[in-house]
Amino acid sequence: MDVTTKLQDLLRKYSRYLKAGLARSDRTVSVYTSDIQTFFTFIKLNALDLEKITREEVRHYLAWLATSAKGGNHGYTRTSIARKFVALRSFYKFLVGCNLIDTNPIPRTKQFQVKIDRKLPTFLTYQEIDALMQSPDISTATGARDKAILELLYSSGMRLSEIAGIRVKDINLHDNELLIRGKGDKERLVYIGSIARESLDRYLSYTRPLLAKPTECAMFVNRYGNRLSTRSIEKIVSTHAKKAGTRPGVHTHTLRHSFATHLLEGGADLRVVQELLGHASPTTTQIYTHITQTEARKVYMATHPRAGKE
Repeated sequence: MDVTTKLQDLLRKYSRYLKAGLARSDRTVSVYTSDIQTFFTFIKLNALDLEKITREEVRHYLAWLATSAKGGNHGYTRTSIARKFVALRSFYKFLVGCNLIDTNPIPRTKQFQVKIDRKLPTFLTYQEIDALMQSPDISTATGARDKAILELLYSSGMRLSEIAGIRVKDINLHDNELLIRGKGDKERLVYIGSIARESLDRYLSYTRPLLAKPTECAMFVNRYGNRLSTRSIEKIVSTHAKKAGTRPGVHTHTLRHSFATHLLEGGADLRVVQELLGHASPTTTQIYTHITQTEARKVYMATHPRAGKE
């Protein structure tokens, strides 16, 4: 078996491991296998042995990604490099688990990590949220649908893929609950506020029956009666954000960020917000505490009579 065939065989096994063993989504499997293909390109260019890679060679790989992986003097962004690094560590963990190598050349130490500058997520003010929710014309079928989508996104903090995947049978308006499938096909309950519940009730009772095909099980449908795609939902949010005059670049995740930030501003416990967002680790959720601290500083500096000016 030549080197290329051997590498592709390992990649297929790794792909099955991600899907079946770790229950990763199709998108995650696709991204990770693509990232490992990039690593395979590097080791073939440098005539390296996959099973004998050293830490120093891994560092050379990261430098190659940053400088010339895309040709000429062009490399990947720090965010992309960090993701490829995580994928590579996962791949070598898989190789160790299969007894193909003895030790993982990428240890979990602070000295051997790719550091990236994390940008604070953008979120909307309460006034911008109000303006956005007033944007759809609920006298029309698509307007009532759009209103339900916007209210649900902000009320629940769901991801784009999650709201696109909702089925009618997943919602329980009586208990203000919704069962969704998040990352890795993990199920969790999200909660619906009273205002979002009213919009959903109106949509389900009067609007959806006018739009949906009889056999369609999806909650949100397009004008042809089929499930709304993630791209269409993104466009709905973007269109109404522009119409409402909010800040530029508003998308579905902006509403998720707003959901988390406003909960913390209202006094919610970080662990509760973590659970509601479906985050596996509290570290992911902690970025929202930085946002509230930043906003608190701005308000203090702008309003306290003896704060002075920065």
